[in-house]
Amino acid sequence: MAAAPITIDLMQEKYNTPVGRLLVHGFRGKFQHRTPLSDDELALFFEKLLYHYPSEPSSRRIVALLEGEIIGTMSIKWNSNPAIKPIKKKLISLRKYDFLGKWNVCKLFFGLSLLDHKPQVGECYIADVVVHPDHRSKGVGRLLLEWSQQFAQADPKFNRLSLHVAGANPRARQLYEQFSFQTCTQKNSIMRHLMFNELKWIYMVQTLSQKSFREGELR
Repeated sequence: MAAAPITIDLMQEKYNTPVGRLLVHGFRGKFQHRTPLSDDELALFFEKLLYHYPSEPSSRRIVALLEGEIIGTMSIKWNSNPAIKPIKKKLISLRKYDFLGKWNVCKLFFGLSLLDHKPQVGECYIADVVVHPDHRSKGVGRLLLEWSQQFAQADPKFNRLSLHVAGANPRARQLYEQFSFQTCTQKNSIMRHLMFNELKWIYMVQTLSQKSFREGELR
């Protein structure tokens, strides 16, 4: 009997709850170092973030589905056209997160700001890749990376695909190298070390070769 296929879908509001739970597996080790929150509390935090900050025109989040279950997710973003006036974001009241404790909320948002990267012109940046622990080593991460590669190659404004990986995660680095990502810079970040207990951070870049795709494919 053939295994059920893994499918890719664009992020939708109905996925907020399961994706929020999934993101815990990707960020638990970082945020629980300084914020003594349970998995359920972190999941609710991410779910509320997904609701309050839906994808912008210069970003995409996708999910990997297996028989209707979300087993992976990835977020990419890029530099929007500077000629277009950016949409003014509505400020979110931190009171919406008071159930986590004000000090914990401040540390969570500060941590997110440390992980934020501002893409340059021509750069398509992979902000996060998370695969459920029960489905790792099954090709889900590869499938997500292939999607991002094809998405970027289909758009002539992109000339590179990029990401950051913690120095303490050699397994992920090996996977990225298999996709022709090369180390561009390695930096020690004292602030990230204090926040996430991870000192070394590696910025990796894949130079894109433009190929012909049908207009509108992958969008």
